Amino acid sequence: MNQKQKKDIRNMLTSEMTFGEPLAKHTTFGIGGPAACMVFPESREELSTLLTYASEKNISAIFIGSGSNVLVCDKGFDGIVISLKKSFKNISIKKNSMIIVEAGVMLGTMVKQAMAAEIGGLESLIGVPGTVGGALIMNAGAFGSEISKYFEEAKTMTLEGNIKSYTRGEIEFSYRHSTFPNNEILLDATFKCKKGKPHQILQDRKIASDGRKSNQPLKFRSAGSIFKNPSDTLAAGYLIDKAGLKGTKKGGAAISEKHANFIVNMDNATAADVLHLIKLAKKYVIKKFNINLELEVKLIGFPQSMTQGVYYA
Repeated sequence: MNQKQKKDIRNMLTSEMTFGEPLAKHTTFGIGGPAACMVFPESREELSTLLTYASEKNISAIFIGSGSNVLVCDKGFDGIVISLKKSFKNISIKKNSMIIVEAGVMLGTMVKQAMAAEIGGLESLIGVPGTVGGALIMNAGAFGSEISKYFEEAKTMTLEGNIKSYTRGEIEFSYRHSTFPNNEILLDATFKCKKGKPHQILQDRKIASDGRKSNQPLKFRSAGSIFKNPSDTLAAGYLIDKAGLKGTKKGGAAISEKHANFIVNMDNATAADVLHLIKLAKKYVIKKFNINLELEVKLIGFPQSMTQGVYYA
């Protein structure tokens, strides 16, 4: 981005924005270089204005929620980073157990409010990090439940600033995937839920919380699971463990001793450190099991030369 473009954006919006903002401050990994421009749109109108301008000027624009499923290059991102987490935070729970929620609401917040309203089914997602928007797009799940199970409808905004609507039948969901277009940003979603039994809700929440505490390296910063599980019966962490990589370190990053599908930031790790371990895990698992692990985290700002061997065998 050039200085004129930055000035244009500053003058056309009243939303909170920063320039040269370290993305390490906005990711759960605590890793990432500066964004040329980072904007927290205060309304749909401001978001539309920003996206229309970016489209007209061919400026790259990306969306991050709470930064829980991303790895940002150490050199940062020369474009506009948009986050809805500060303003798109309305949530409404209806008497018929319908939940209408904006994309910037944290998933944990929605789950807690649903539980307080004695709505069952979402409690296993209580510890899944991220915003509702990010969770729905990647079909987040845990302990046998996926958020798509309750999805009813959603609104998105295109990169040209136009609003589109989708119903349940128009979106396909699979393991950690949905068919929401990559070039649209989720604005809000409606979930159709059911009343649950309070004691069962609390029991299911405890099972999920205990399982997460015992199995995941929650003491260190991470992006969550690095790879998708190859199948329902074969876990990525198991394969990485059996390839002998648990505890392997590179700089300040390490493949977790507790769960091999987590790479943790132990001591000022760089994105290059993490990327090295990602490539190592893929290489060893392919060699030992002939399985090409697929990334679950999104890579942002990396030149193609650095991602050779990450997406493909």
